[in-house]
Amino acid sequence: MGVVSVASAATKAALAIGGISKLSFIPVMLAAMAYFNYEILDPEQRPFNQKYLREKYDFVIVGGGSAGSVLANRLSEVEGWNVLLLEAGGHETDISDVPLLSLYLHKSKLDWKYRTQPQDTACQAMIDKRCAWTKGKVLGGSSVLNTMLYIRGNKRDFDQWESFGNPGWGYEDVLPYFKKSQDQRNPYLARDTRHHATGGYLTVQDSPFNTPIGAALIQAGEEMGYDFIDVNGAQQTGYAWYQFTIRRGTRCSAAKAFLRPVRLRQNLHIALFSHVTKVLIDKDTKRAYGVEFLRDGVNQVVYASKEVILSAGAIGSPQLLLLSGVGPANHLQEVGVDVIHDSPGVGKNLQDHIAVGGIIFRIDQPVSLVMNRLVNINSALRYAITEDGPLTSSIGLEVVAFINTKYANATEDWPDIEFMMTSASTPSDGGTQVKKAHSLTDEFYNEVFAEVNNQDVFGIFPMMLRPKSRGFIKLRSNNPLDYPIMVHNYLTHPDDVGVLREGVKAAIAVGETTAMKRFGARFHSKPLPNCKHLPPFTDEYWDCYIRQYTMTIYHLSCTASMGPATDPMAVVDPRLRVYGIEGLRVIDASIMPTITNGNINAPVMMIAEKGADMIKEDWATQPIKKRRTRRSAKCSMLEQLGLKSERMKRYCRTER
Repeated sequence: MGVVSVASAATKAALAIGGISKLSFIPVMLAAMAYFNYEILDPEQRPFNQKYLREKYDFVIVGGGSAGSVLANRLSEVEGWNVLLLEAGGHETDISDVPLLSLYLHKSKLDWKYRTQPQDTACQAMIDKRCAWTKGKVLGGSSVLNTMLYIRGNKRDFDQWESFGNPGWGYEDVLPYFKKSQDQRNPYLARDTRHHATGGYLTVQDSPFNTPIGAALIQAGEEMGYDFIDVNGAQQTGYAWYQFTIRRGTRCSAAKAFLRPVRLRQNLHIALFSHVTKVLIDKDTKRAYGVEFLRDGVNQVVYASKEVILSAGAIGSPQLLLLSGVGPANHLQEVGVDVIHDSPGVGKNLQDHIAVGGIIFRIDQPVSLVMNRLVNINSALRYAITEDGPLTSSIGLEVVAFINTKYANATEDWPDIEFMMTSASTPSDGGTQVKKAHSLTDEFYNEVFAEVNNQDVFGIFPMMLRPKSRGFIKLRSNNPLDYPIMVHNYLTHPDDVGVLREGVKAAIAVGETTAMKRFGARFHSKPLPNCKHLPPFTDEYWDCYIRQYTMTIYHLSCTASMGPATDPMAVVDPRLRVYGIEGLRVIDASIMPTITNGNINAPVMMIAEKGADMIKEDWATQPIKKRRTRRSAKCSMLEQLGLKSERMKRYCRTER
């Protein structure tokens, strides 16, 4: 891809996203990236979109997100296995590489653009009172759209999974699979070989760019009596710098980490723009034998001789099970789907992390990330040439804190609130990026935030870690192209309201510390429109507040839960095999029995690493350790492209 074509494509993308006045630096940035870092934008580095598919593969993986990318890599390590990865979207874009711009990808062509049913319990400040559920429709899935946070969760999460009747899922069992993927670039953390590893496919590192606000927030935590911790180490309660899946200043998505290095494997095919509509299951033997999918407007079928693996996420995987006749029998009959196996837990038990938006603090010093001040041609060139600067910031996320409210047992080191602490916040971009991503109404945004547009602020988003409210999804119809009915049920359990209320109070207390007062920190206490009638700062006011600006953190999970055969709501067994159906597994966030204590991208990749080993064990095959050399890979690529010059033939003969 030449510099001119990159700039042309970037110009169109910039106009589509926000107009030339706001993002005119993007063409310059991408052209500079193409010049200084050609390999980043070279399309040959991306996996091939396999045009012609075999009739049958050993394994068909549905969904090329965080889990599917890992599985495709690990299963194709076995040279005797043919693996097909089907992804409904296309390749990630050049803009998705830039950490600061991640929210511009929300509601773009890379997003499924899901919206929940309107409910009175939450998301009242959103358009039509519907929460926007951003999920990646792109190779790499939501790891292309997320904020790149790498948080494994709490060891008690996994020990609890095991206690539910899932042997092999305790913390000591899953820790090696977290480490297997990891390439920890922080040398201080890497010395802790108990918890970290180097050399894996997935780059994990600190942010290349921090503001003075980040250091002050760490000091504020110490002032409040919290330890400074490694967020993925021995202790979770405390304050820490975030760890990110960033590589040399750019996003390290699951596709980049796990698929690009193995794109030349002859036994791995990747088909993009392939929307799977049904799993084919023999009604007599109850065995999955393939999938139907829509590609380029044509319905196609591909067969699996060993297994079909659903890695379509917490919405896509249960939706496919339901469309294929696996789910609650009464619901399937209502929408006209033939029942193959009555599995009442499919689509139920939906869990998510929600946070409270709008907890922002005005400051007097120009040290925060204000978009119209920092995002310009100079920062674009700095980003392209030196791979640092404000564009490497993940929307201002710098510091994370895990704290206990009065509802948690502080002696357990199992905190119930995560503070996502940022050197920017909702109004830092003048009402463009964040407002649209959060689906805030114009009326709400203008009344609450207009006076602080493009001003120096920092934000704290209190996130509830272990919700008790449970949502669900179900089919809208038997048409696979219809989005399912999605019911979040946020804050329907009274304990969730109490935990978030205490989280808000604790967040406001951070702004009162000496460390933050040095910047003139003061809470932006503008009353929310629908809460004005309540006395400010009372429990009643905060209860109203959290139901207005309710933020999903897009951690949808648990909709095809793992559990023992004695659990009637379990959808998969501890080896992730779908109950009642042979040759079918679910391997993604759906299988979590309960959501983990933190952002879920790292646990999803762990689940896929462990699931891949289970498949190898169940088929009595060990991974092939032999790797192709770089020169042999080049010959493989040339042969795939059909280049048969005499020079190429002579070159490749010497490689055999």
